[in-house]
Amino acid sequence: MKRAMGSRSDLTWQPLQPRRIRWSGMGQRPAIAWLTGLSGAGKSTIADAVDRALTEAGRKTVVLDGDDLRQGLSRDLGFTAADRVENIRRAGEAARLMADAGLVVIVSLISPFRAERAAARAIAGDIPFLEVFIDTPLAVCEARDPKGLYGRARAGQILNFTGISDPYEVPEAPDLTLETRDRAVVESAQPLIAALLHLSAIPPGETV
Repeated sequence: MKRAMGSRSDLTWQPLQPRRIRWSGMGQRPAIAWLTGLSGAGKSTIADAVDRALTEAGRKTVVLDGDDLRQGLSRDLGFTAADRVENIRRAGEAARLMADAGLVVIVSLISPFRAERAAARAIAGDIPFLEVFIDTPLAVCEARDPKGLYGRARAGQILNFTGISDPYEVPEAPDLTLETRDRAVVESAQPLIAALLHLSAIPPGETV
């Protein structure tokens, strides 16, 4: 398997060993769940609940959280449209690399643009990819405002804030839609937990 990287024709993607050998050794298939929604929608909380449930079920997982990415991999980026696009691209590439290693990857990222979410799915290639819309109304997110960001954005202290001064493009056909407004976190997370357990399972007698 070779995958051209960027515009450099002399660089190719070279896996160290066939992916399916790694996956078989881990006893699971990889998958990527891409959680998208407004700030305060409950993405990180859902991601944590799913991560815990899958770990308890014996799955090997990793969570890529937007705040963590901003402090490390994307710390050089701001919140302009171009920087958001690049942040999503980096997250998509990181998710694919981890899934290639056999992990179930849970991405928690506002990722406001449909085109970039589609690009993240394309980066995943043949690895199962679930776009998961955390459907929480703006008013509810503002009422929660755990970080005080909406208040600052309304006061003009934060620019390019999704849902206030920047748009959020609602997914048109997400693989899953989860609501957190009137449900407990564990209840809200159940459909995604079930989907990832199914996708990552290796049926008895079958190879990866």
